[in-house]
Amino acid sequence: MLFLDISGHKAPKRRCKDAVMWFMAKYMPRHKIDIEVHHRGLLREGVYGWCSVTDNDHRPRCFLIEIHNRLDIEQYLRVLFHELVHVHQHVKGDLRDKGSLRLWKGVDYSESDYQDQPWEIEAHRTEKVLFEHYFTSKL
Repeated sequence: MLFLDISGHKAPKRRCKDAVMWFMAKYMPRHKIDIEVHHRGLLREGVYGWCSVTDNDHRPRCFLIEIHNRLDIEQYLRVLFHELVHVHQHVKGDLRDKGSLRLWKGVDYSESDYQDQPWEIEAHRTEKVLFEHYFTSKL
């Protein structure tokens, strides 16, 4: 079961809902997850998207995804799928926040550079595949 809340300026609500529902049905059909997707300007932060756990670190089920509100369709979907991969990583327990530590499969990567973080490597690789599968399924 999924609770989805979509908000923000210039939010592509239909596209967002369709993509999130597709992802959840395919990759987490039995999980009870709350996802809030908020669209806002993120240029000052220098990113296109964020994913945050909003309940607890032990067994997270509530997430906030923030996405930059001025992306073209392909960029938008790739960023959304990238952040949904992070949701999946948290739910599976591969990615965990423990206080100030960032753990990947039990190993502390808190001091790693962004491009060396294994969860980011997986999310970048997977976003492309998800984007292609999503569009193929819609044809």
